[in-house]
Amino acid sequence: MKTLVICSGGLDSVSLAHMAAETRQLTRLVSFDYGQRHKKELDFARAAAERLGVPFHLIDMRPIGAALSGSALTDDIDVPDGHYAEETMKITVVPNRNAIMLSIAFGIAAANGDDAVATAVHGGDHFIYPDCRPAFTEAFDAMQQAALDGYANTRLWTPFVHRSKADIVTEGARHATPFAETWSCYKGGETHCGRCGTCVERREAFHLAGVTDPTTYADPEYWREAIAKQEQS
Repeated sequence: MKTLVICSGGLDSVSLAHMAAETRQLTRLVSFDYGQRHKKELDFARAAAERLGVPFHLIDMRPIGAALSGSALTDDIDVPDGHYAEETMKITVVPNRNAIMLSIAFGIAAANGDDAVATAVHGGDHFIYPDCRPAFTEAFDAMQQAALDGYANTRLWTPFVHRSKADIVTEGARHATPFAETWSCYKGGETHCGRCGTCVERREAFHLAGVTDPTTYADPEYWREAIAKQEQS
């Protein structure tokens, strides 16, 4: 299965890229610059493509991202601290982001004869992001069969959609993913902040998976406080 992977440069998508390289025929990585404040993640995506020996496509979505206003990832709004599943994390939603990215990726895949488009959406995303849920991915795959009918038979591959972040760490370790060469933090500082939802989720996932976390965090122990608060709520 010739497979295109949408790769942000984060732990999930880089792990997926390494998994695809070992279990399928990885053809290319596609990344998107939509004006995200943590744009440095794209450097990690490019490095993953170079490491895996496949073409890297960086799509400039900044004009589109500027119109998708109201998110802490693209606007001058503070990224909240806390557990990923907190209600406050919904401020990190960029409306229809995945639907737009997937549409572009399917076009690239179909034009290049790829059999699949892979994205690393997972069970932990479901609370916050509607375009990461199984109902969306199944509907999107069906829509693409209609959109490309008679031209290509490219399918959506979402191996983590019913699995946890800890499962991704386990799979990533199995496929020799260099976790230190991934970027998750939404704040985009010099190091991972350790306090935003995605940092807390990352740190928790390594803990649950029983895998050593090589990440440097500005606040390496905050995740315990965030999880305890979430469990009490």
